Amino acid sequence: MKDRFNHSNYLVRKQFFKIFGGAFHIYDPQDGLVFYVKQQAFKLKEDIRVYSSEDMTEEVLVIKARSRIDFSATYDVFDSISNETVGSFRRKGMKSILKDEWIILDQQEREVGLITEDSMLMAILRRFLSNLIPQTFVGTIGQHDVLTFKQRFNPFVQKIELDFSMDRQQLLDRRLGIAASVLLSAIEGRQD
Repeated sequence: MKDRFNHSNYLVRKQFFKIFGGAFHIYDPQDGLVFYVKQQAFKLKEDIRVYSSEDMTEEVLVIKARSRIDFSATYDVFDSISNETVGSFRRKGMKSILKDEWIILDQQEREVGLITEDSMLMAILRRFLSNLIPQTFVGTIGQHDVLTFKQRFNPFVQKIELDFSMDRQQLLDRRLGIAASVLLSAIEGRQD
């Protein structure tokens, strides 16, 4: 199971036709399915499950909102296998109106990093002119880049390239990085 988290690159693909809720497939560099994500519809309090495959027999991660619909919500990430808290993400509410920002928290609730949208100009264009402009996010811990999240241009199917290759010191727990990609795909994807 740990091997699933050891890749430096992943492709996150949103399931095209899903009437209620959301579903995502996450592939390794060899196009092998490593995670399947199921997002429940009509939930006031977000609860996203990450599984090892589409049959959903083995739950790997859980991402849960601490509160009901909240502009500055905090989302906790749990490892379902070890039953431990991996960390959390807190959305910077007011700041995210123009440019999305998420604070990365460690297991002890300390702020350790930040995930930000690429540029203010591009963010404004996305929000007010066209949702066809792909989003890009950069994750940092301290002064070190640890991940990039780049949406490919595709008006029909959301595809995201997740890259950890710059994190040579392994500053970011890959479980938290995978959870970040899921959260950004699910939550930010609803803004379109």
